[in-house]
Amino acid sequence: MPMEVIITDTPEEIGQLGADVVAQVLASKPDAVIGLATGSSPVGIYDDLARRIREGELSLKECTAFLLDEYVGLPEGHPESYRSVIERDFVSKVDIPNDKVHSLNGRAADIPAECAAYEQAMQDAGGVDLQILGIGTDGHIAFNEPGSSLTSRTRIKTLLPQTRRDNARFFGDDLDAVPQQCLTQGVGTVLEARHLLLIANGAGKAHAIRDALEGPVTAMCTGSVVQLHPHVTVIVDEDAASLLRLTDYYREAWAAKPSWQGF
Repeated sequence: MPMEVIITDTPEEIGQLGADVVAQVLASKPDAVIGLATGSSPVGIYDDLARRIREGELSLKECTAFLLDEYVGLPEGHPESYRSVIERDFVSKVDIPNDKVHSLNGRAADIPAECAAYEQAMQDAGGVDLQILGIGTDGHIAFNEPGSSLTSRTRIKTLLPQTRRDNARFFGDDLDAVPQQCLTQGVGTVLEARHLLLIANGAGKAHAIRDALEGPVTAMCTGSVVQLHPHVTVIVDEDAASLLRLTDYYREAWAAKPSWQGF
């Protein structure tokens, strides 16, 4: 299935539809490997999954999960380390075993070895079935900043000032508290997932969504590689979709889609 773009009326619908995508994957593979994104964008999905688990609609007990990225140098247990964030926003709300949620160690003494081991762990798990992705205001996915190789693997990266400014809100608006480096799955690593779920909301993401979906495939907007993937679901609200040229087509295609086709 090629790239599908779904434009929602409200940001809340993104979480509901995103959870529908996860539920579809679990229906065919209860022990699916899920790639987790942090930040504000996927929280609605995680909350809706938690509701469905409480109501007995699905379970993540057999699943394995891998985080996309992690800051370098934050002390263990720091509230804004992505391991802490995902435990707060996802693991604590659902029934996935904590020991089946894997994350990069930003305090590792041997960074290259840590990154290589993470790649191997994903391969040993059978690969990622569904990768949830947000997108930065400059079009980056994971922490693959503009200029990242489109074949890159898990590695250390230096964050651009724009990304650090965007993330300063999580650090009490203290830019100096935001780490300058991170560990991240590479663009090539992300592309190996069987299904990509890209979500975005708000006018602040409109330029990034336009460039990623309708611009050239370029390292200057690493999110644009979704155009090369054979199975991509993009869910955005009206504001994030406001600069897209093919909005009428996307809406018509979604409205006319046969129910049996799924995501």
